[in-house]
Amino acid sequence: MQSRVLCLGGGAGGPAARRVRLLLRQVLSGGGAAAGRFGRLEVRALHGSGDTVTIGDVSFKLKTPKNPELVPQNYMTDSLAQAVVHHLRWIMQKDLLGQDVFLIGPPGPLRRSIAMQYLELTKREVEYIALSRDTTETDLKQRREIRDGSAFYLDQCAVRAATEGRILVLEGLEKAERNVLPVLNNLLENREMQLEDGRFLMSAERYDKLLQDHTKSELDSWKIVRVSEDFRVIALGLPVPKYSGNPLDPPLRSRFQARDVYHLPFKDHLQLLYSIGSNISTERISQLLSFATTLCSQESSTLGLPDFPLDSLSAAVQILDTFPMMSVQHVIDRLYPYNVFLGKEGKTAVKDALKRFELQDSESHLLPRRITKVESVHGNKPFKADVTVQIGKKEVTFQVPAGTGLLRKHPRSDTFIRTSSHDQLLAEMMQSHMVKDMCLIGGKGCGKTVIAKEFADMLGYSIEPIMLYQDMTARDLLQQRYTLPNGDTAWRPSPLVTAALEGKLVILDGIHRINPGTLAVLQRLIHDRELTLYDGTRLLRQDRYQNLKEELQISDEQLQERSIFPIHPSFRIVVLAEPPVIGSSTQQWLGPEFLTLFLFHNVRSLSKSEEIQVIKEMIPNVPSVAVEQLLSLTHKLRETNDATAQSLASSLSTRQLLRICRRLSQHPDESLYYAVNKACLSRFLPNLARSALHKNLQDSRIESSPDDTKKLEEKDYTCEINNGILKIGSVTMPIYNPAEKMKVPDVLFYENRQHMMVMEDMLKDFLLGEHLLLVGNQGVGKNKIVDRFLHLLNRPREYLQLHRDTTVQSLTLQPSVKDGLIIYEDSPLVKAVKFGHILVIDEADKAPTNVTCILKTLVESGEMVLSDGRRIVANQAHVEGRENVIVIHPDFRMIVLANRPGFPFLGNDFFGTLGDIFSCHAVDNPKPQSELAMLRQYGPDVPEPILQKLVAAFGELRDLADQGIINYPYSTREVVNIVKHLQKFPTEGLANVVRNVFDFDSYNNEMREILISTLHKYGIPIGAKPTNVQLAKELPLPDHKFIGYWKIDQPENARQKLLCPTETQKIGVKGPVYLNIQGFPLERHEARSLSFTEELAFWTLPLGEVNFVCDVTVTKEEEAENILYVTTCNPVSLYFMNISSKSGYFVDLYDLFPRTVGNVWQPFVTVAPLGSPLKGQVVLHEEESNVVLLLDTNNGALRRLLLLPDAQDSPKRTSWWSSKEEMSNYKMCREFSHKNWLVFYKEAGNRLIVLDVLEGQTHTISLPINLKSVFLAAEDRWLLVENETNQKFLLTKRAHMEAEDSEVCQLYALSEEPADMGFGLTTASELCVPHAVASDQLSSENLSAAVGQKISSPNRIFSDEHNYATIVIGFPDLLSPSEVYSWKRNSSLSHKRASPSDPFYYGARRKTGAAKQTNCATLLASNQIVRILAPGDVPLKDIYPKDVTPPQAAGFLEVTDLNSKKIKYIAIPRSQSLSPYTSWLSKISDADALLAPLGKVGLVTVDMGGGVRLWETGLDSLQRSLQDWRNMIGQEDGRPVQITIQRDSGLDVSSPKHGKVDPDNMPHVGGNTWAGGTGGRDTAGLGGKGGPYRLDAGHRVYQISQAEKDAVPEEVKRAAREMGEKAFKQRLKEIQMSEYDASTYERFSGAVRRQVQSLRIILDNLQAKGKERQWLRHQAVGELDDAKIIDGLTGEKAIYKRRGELEPQPGSPQQKPKRLRLVVDVSGSMYRFNGVDGRLERSMEAVCMVMEAFENYEHKFKYDIVGHSGDGFDIALVGSDKVPKNNKQRLEILKIMHAHAQFCMSGDHTLEGTEHAIREIAKEEADEYFVIVLSDANLERYGIQPSRFAQVLTTNAQVNAFAIFIGSLGDQADRLQRTLPAGRSFIAMDTKEIPQILQQIFTSTMLSSA
Repeated sequence: MQSRVLCLGGGAGGPAARRVRLLLRQVLSGGGAAAGRFGRLEVRALHGSGDTVTIGDVSFKLKTPKNPELVPQNYMTDSLAQAVVHHLRWIMQKDLLGQDVFLIGPPGPLRRSIAMQYLELTKREVEYIALSRDTTETDLKQRREIRDGSAFYLDQCAVRAATEGRILVLEGLEKAERNVLPVLNNLLENREMQLEDGRFLMSAERYDKLLQDHTKSELDSWKIVRVSEDFRVIALGLPVPKYSGNPLDPPLRSRFQARDVYHLPFKDHLQLLYSIGSNISTERISQLLSFATTLCSQESSTLGLPDFPLDSLSAAVQILDTFPMMSVQHVIDRLYPYNVFLGKEGKTAVKDALKRFELQDSESHLLPRRITKVESVHGNKPFKADVTVQIGKKEVTFQVPAGTGLLRKHPRSDTFIRTSSHDQLLAEMMQSHMVKDMCLIGGKGCGKTVIAKEFADMLGYSIEPIMLYQDMTARDLLQQRYTLPNGDTAWRPSPLVTAALEGKLVILDGIHRINPGTLAVLQRLIHDRELTLYDGTRLLRQDRYQNLKEELQISDEQLQERSIFPIHPSFRIVVLAEPPVIGSSTQQWLGPEFLTLFLFHNVRSLSKSEEIQVIKEMIPNVPSVAVEQLLSLTHKLRETNDATAQSLASSLSTRQLLRICRRLSQHPDESLYYAVNKACLSRFLPNLARSALHKNLQDSRIESSPDDTKKLEEKDYTCEINNGILKIGSVTMPIYNPAEKMKVPDVLFYENRQHMMVMEDMLKDFLLGEHLLLVGNQGVGKNKIVDRFLHLLNRPREYLQLHRDTTVQSLTLQPSVKDGLIIYEDSPLVKAVKFGHILVIDEADKAPTNVTCILKTLVESGEMVLSDGRRIVANQAHVEGRENVIVIHPDFRMIVLANRPGFPFLGNDFFGTLGDIFSCHAVDNPKPQSELAMLRQYGPDVPEPILQKLVAAFGELRDLADQGIINYPYSTREVVNIVKHLQKFPTEGLANVVRNVFDFDSYNNEMREILISTLHKYGIPIGAKPTNVQLAKELPLPDHKFIGYWKIDQPENARQKLLCPTETQKIGVKGPVYLNIQGFPLERHEARSLSFTEELAFWTLPLGEVNFVCDVTVTKEEEAENILYVTTCNPVSLYFMNISSKSGYFVDLYDLFPRTVGNVWQPFVTVAPLGSPLKGQVVLHEEESNVVLLLDTNNGALRRLLLLPDAQDSPKRTSWWSSKEEMSNYKMCREFSHKNWLVFYKEAGNRLIVLDVLEGQTHTISLPINLKSVFLAAEDRWLLVENETNQKFLLTKRAHMEAEDSEVCQLYALSEEPADMGFGLTTASELCVPHAVASDQLSSENLSAAVGQKISSPNRIFSDEHNYATIVIGFPDLLSPSEVYSWKRNSSLSHKRASPSDPFYYGARRKTGAAKQTNCATLLASNQIVRILAPGDVPLKDIYPKDVTPPQAAGFLEVTDLNSKKIKYIAIPRSQSLSPYTSWLSKISDADALLAPLGKVGLVTVDMGGGVRLWETGLDSLQRSLQDWRNMIGQEDGRPVQITIQRDSGLDVSSPKHGKVDPDNMPHVGGNTWAGGTGGRDTAGLGGKGGPYRLDAGHRVYQISQAEKDAVPEEVKRAAREMGEKAFKQRLKEIQMSEYDASTYERFSGAVRRQVQSLRIILDNLQAKGKERQWLRHQAVGELDDAKIIDGLTGEKAIYKRRGELEPQPGSPQQKPKRLRLVVDVSGSMYRFNGVDGRLERSMEAVCMVMEAFENYEHKFKYDIVGHSGDGFDIALVGSDKVPKNNKQRLEILKIMHAHAQFCMSGDHTLEGTEHAIREIAKEEADEYFVIVLSDANLERYGIQPSRFAQVLTTNAQVNAFAIFIGSLGDQADRLQRTLPAGRSFIAMDTKEIPQILQQIFTSTMLSSA
């Protein structure tokens, strides 16, 4: 390259002289004479009358053009490259031959410029048309227009070219739809064409032949038109397999001659660049060109790199010429922004090429820093500005085009905040602006629009924003049709065209949305600044226009008459786009064609410091701590390469951050946690994303403090209106005074807290001027809230409902035709903008997002162009006397409602695309309290329990929907409808009414099971029959007998009075220690769902397998607030819960009572709850060690009370062989614990200790007897039983002992005198110990009923082993003898163990002594004694019929009812698990359950396994409950329903009478004679009017119940069953599977059936959504397309649109399947621990689920399954090509897994397996990649670092890798999860969760993008 190039023939004489010489000599190329194929070619123009142009050896004779203004101008350059000259010569040859040519080659302006150069050279007129997908045959042949009321045809380009002898240039053949171009076939081949208006084009030769025989007028009358012999077609197109587009139609292709116009050869191109860049070293230029050429090579395209835009190199060199010191790599970035659109491999390839050609940045290469000044250029250069840019230390000044306005004097504006990166970006944009149009690429909300505006302001441009949307047509971009007032059709230029004429800066927003084929019409405008419009207008570049004027010597007006206009020199285009999604098949808009159009600037999101600067300058008073936290979170999310985090970051764009901060500055007390969750709509995120967000929030220390939630809960949410000011919660706003009152919504709205909170929130944002977006499930009250909100604010509303067919037109204007004129109706949107109403857009997610995105310009820049040419602008200042302008009313606001994104709504993701321009509010179903309050207002007469049941059941269903277990999110709307129904028809049962909602699901079995079990759980008896009452059988109680008296032995003298001294001491207190109180959820099930029994509800405490219950008690409070306390003794712990609440609590006391040492000590703990003022405190007493603890259940404080600091009581250390039977126990009496005092005594001891908890004292009472048991019959009278003799004593004391009061307690002996049996047989021997003594008396009614005589007296009721019940009348208050009545058992309750038939049930026989818990309770209110008996003590023969085997029961409740004199036995169901310590159990209780009274009439039992059951035994309450239950089912009295039509018959009602009685009793209908008729009047009968009473004379007496009528006959059921079985066996036979195998497989398959079902539903829906049909335009049938309404007026045919399957865009890549690999752990540890938690089986279930769910979807999801174990990391189980087809093959795979785990080596290959899977899967072609690893978490055991595992999971950004750890020993899995990336790892503590987790992964990731 030594020889520099000489340019000949340049310089002199200016453009005009240069034109006269008309052309060009050749560039001297270094190659000497033999350059090029034909040596050196010269282009010579020979002047003279018939000018000739000769290229090389080919000459062409010029003709003078008829319309010289149509000849291209200024396309020839001074130096033509040799390659171009060869192309021109070839075209000339073809032209001489009369052939049509097709220039084919890579994208770029070269082919077009060659065609135009040829036309300029040969002085031919041009007809140019850029084809796009919207081109129809009318654009090519003829279009109809209306003039003066009649339609006529206008010739279009092809016809004009043919008749006038012009050259038709067709650009972009690959863009046109397939059926359009064949129209030209005949014209190309034979030069013939039939036109719509009846004319016929005929080739010149044939026409001339005909002309010899006929006159011209004859031919004209036949409408034959001659095609000029000069007519030629030059087609320009891309080679289609390589580039995207429609391939050429073979018949069309055969009619063209092709020429490959590749990029300029290297040398030619180099010369060109040298001539431009004189300031740059030649070496740099050649490196640059080499690099570019490398990226256009075949090899680079196989890598998937788009071609480098070689044609833009000249622009780059121009920039470098002005800035020689600038970095080349940086300029390359602008031409080819490879960081934005290439994946990892692509980037490395480009970087290597840069390195290769030494173009990488070095230290010395600088970047522009900022713009220092902008000044307008004085003198004769209008519309130019001098810009000075600082680069490095230097400043460079250069000229750029400037706008038509004034330049801004100050470089800094007040609204735009400069940050260093913005300064740099603007400086770079100035450089690009010097040479070419620009494209800004950046994510949502990163400030592209703001920067473009600032740029325009600096240069004095006025802006024309154009929002692009997907179905925008080429017409929308250039010209639209409209009608003139007289009905003529005309064309209106689009904003883009007017901007080009006026020299504005056009901002094309959202170019990534538009169809690439549509953009083709702009290519010529961007490359050449020329444009041909539909009505034939031509826009020319300024210099070409000037040339034309000079050459033709005509004025502007004349040119404008010929429809030729200049494009203003300062016109520029700035395009805004979001970056393409790398690796996705659909969104690759940045293709090779697009690259040639612009220079690209990547707008990065701001750095943290810059963003803080922007926020603080925009919002000065925002709390800075919050900003710090917020930004550290945002940048953390932005910087990860995890897809979920990225998607979260996109909803925290700068725009959204500013919104959050604006809000915080107004309401500094709000929590940031709440703001972020609101911005991300975290309520509706998929589970993975939500957990990732939470984890990141925690890491950034943004948490919701309990105080915040508390503040929210205590806050008062009411709304009130005081003198014109509305106050919601704490926010106020003046009320609006509207002009149109009738548009203010008025709605029935019941206030409730939650909705008020949402409204307060909305009002806060409304006051900040935001537009609102409300997102929620269906039926949660979005519309109600908005209407109420507007009602309160008194704002008129405009309402738009969107749907999938909504178009941009229908959003803005509805065109219609009236008297042949087109009239536009304003849509609600335009009205709202005009009049300042609130626009409510409902169902925004149903419309395609490409339609709704036009709302963005409206919200953002307040500008929008309507299809009738009017435009909406934001501020008055922009109007400046322009007509057709609508100014946005200052009160205009938008409130958009949308369903939540994702399944099951499957709407369009409105939130994703436009979420960040609105302030988002998630509207959820009201919380239970709010919902209850609301329902009470809807159904004031509906019983409260029913409302509570509904709220609870629906709450649970919604949770299930959130977890993805059911698909339909049940909402408040459904509950409200149920309540409304119950309010109006109270007799209909709840069970029937809920079916109005659930019948939708009645055919989906899995769903139905879930629903029914949930409804039953809350006691909604769906499916129950009113006859299902299963109360226990009642047996008669034996008659009561009078047994005798209890006499108090009155002492004769005072010496015999037994006095017991008391002594008072302070208690010693140790502690407190604070224990951890853990909560656990209660799965409470209502028991009366299908049938009515005594059992009310049941739930289970989470006990360990070996633990069991030792004591139960309930506080004596009001009914609702009863708290149940349960202690367990292995390990010792206390469970307590509110009977009606959903959660329980648990305190582990293991450290205080260690577990058994040897087998000596078996703790037994009893509990006594204290009353007010010590509510919530309990005393725990351990009987063997006599430890007394006081626990405060509110805060976990535990104190030890030392009762006796007495040495002799400390237990002796028993030697280990001494029998533990000798140790005696301490007991606690807690009858009056609610009065805060307790009594303790030692068995066989002789003192009572009274503990007064409030006073903190003990009173010790010393007794002269040894105690066996103590009963507190009243506060001041206690019944004592002596140890050996069972003799009873009565101890009286003062009710309240004072400390100094030394009054002695008295002890009286009680003697039991039997009644005289008549024979003097008195049995005194049977003194027995009562099991329970009531501490209060029966009411006199109950007492009278029991004894059978009217009586009122103090009394006590008790029960012992010989008697069902005993009543002592007069005891303990009267000292006179008390009568004793008792109901004796036939056989006493023995201490015998369970019946011999069941010997193992209790294990070893007990050695001695009774059980510690007697399980006997007295219910005074219902006059019942209830005890639990072991099954052996129950007369099972009497209860159950012979053929029924009694159920396995933990025990039986024996209910002795003294009112009805009946006994009932109710079985308590067996507990799920039973502790193995049977002998220990048997010491606690005879039966396997314990009992405590609950409230006045209820009972609670807790079985040893922790199953809690509530019972109702009282007769009155049972009857009430049964009535309620029947009401819930609904009364069906079985009568047939009659239809009655009541006519007012006009006959007067005579006085009512009975009527005659018909002796034959025939049925009588109507009339008023007979009694017992139907439908008559005045007589007694049914359904008539005016009769005295209803009388049924017994017609149709035999009614079968409704239930029987509905039942299916048994034989039908049997036949169906047999048919099913037969088919099943047949199926097994076909796949050769034994029935045993089938049942084995069923075990796995059945466990995951529900998940498989719901996954398949989702897959189906996705498939359906993928096939969603689109509008096909230009159809001959269908619905009228608004856009073509004028074409319809003119009479065109193809003006319809219809929905159809959209052809995939030409060249769009095939939809590849998604690729899934499941990596399962089949190592030995899986098999070993399978017994513990079933992990291997769960993994097998998970594998089974994957195989079943994806069956038949293999084309969409290709999956394979590999295992890893000690043997290796790649054990193939299922290959992606060999997926199992039936159950047998699936079972085989499960068997292989099981066998492998059993026999493999130990060791762990989780890491290698994961790594291998990720590496291998990425090699295949797929749309998305998933790897899911199932493993147990004992990585540490094999020395694997969790961080290393985290690294492996994220090795490849394209592969979504997830790990599911099976809950492992200790907290391994938890620790692991903390180190792994959020949302990528799951822990299945319960292996049952694995299938659910898999389902979550699929739904939230695969499906989000499908």
